[in-house]
Amino acid sequence: MSDSPTGTSQRGGQSGGRFRIPETPRLILTLGIAGLLSGLIIVSSYRVTLPIIHANDARFLREAVFEVVPGSETMQRLVWQGDHLEPAAGVLGTEPSVYGAYTADGQFVGYAIPAEGPGFQDTIRLIYGFDPETERIVGMSVLESRETPGLGDRIYKDQAFVDQFRDLAVAPRIELVKEAPTSPNQVDAITGATISSTAVVAIIQRSDETWLERLPEPGTAPELVQMPEGEGASGEDKGGPIPGGKS
Repeated sequence: MSDSPTGTSQRGGQSGGRFRIPETPRLILTLGIAGLLSGLIIVSSYRVTLPIIHANDARFLREAVFEVVPGSETMQRLVWQGDHLEPAAGVLGTEPSVYGAYTADGQFVGYAIPAEGPGFQDTIRLIYGFDPETERIVGMSVLESRETPGLGDRIYKDQAFVDQFRDLAVAPRIELVKEAPTSPNQVDAITGATISSTAVVAIIQRSDETWLERLPEPGTAPELVQMPEGEGASGEDKGGPIPGGKS
């Protein structure tokens, strides 16, 4: 009979005599193709934009070096090689690094030292200038911070706080105070942002403990070395993270 259960079942599994793919496998296939295409697009975009990101990071860091070491117009990266500092190619790199800062005619001005450490919200990354002749910090700039808007972000928005690092003695050690400083090694904390202020001072203090003993004696500054084209501070940078100054 034409309306038998068996006949109805057989016709329901076909459409025009052609086999129909079950819904679940077809959905999996569609999602798989979409995921593959999305992955290819993401990877391609990353490879295209990576050189631009590296170039922007290098330019940003170079400008920060010139900001924290007044009078500097050129620079070179110096990496720690076991027992001495050695010039390295490029502005960015993965090795523990500081930056020698020089005038346009190659006269040494001072060092720019990257450092990082925990803040109230997240990691604070900064860079500060150091003059080995006077043993003083001559500038500080926050490179990255997620501190609380309106409070913790004053570590870089409050110019009065930032200016305290333009002539700050490092000996016997930097101190954070809650009133007007009375010594050249003291920093006045930001009212309402004591934790972030403390974090900045602690980051610089720990960095000093690591780097100051590694720097050459005053009067024996590292000579500015001209790197091959495409490898120096003025050439195309090879990329890598901005050094944090950590061992």
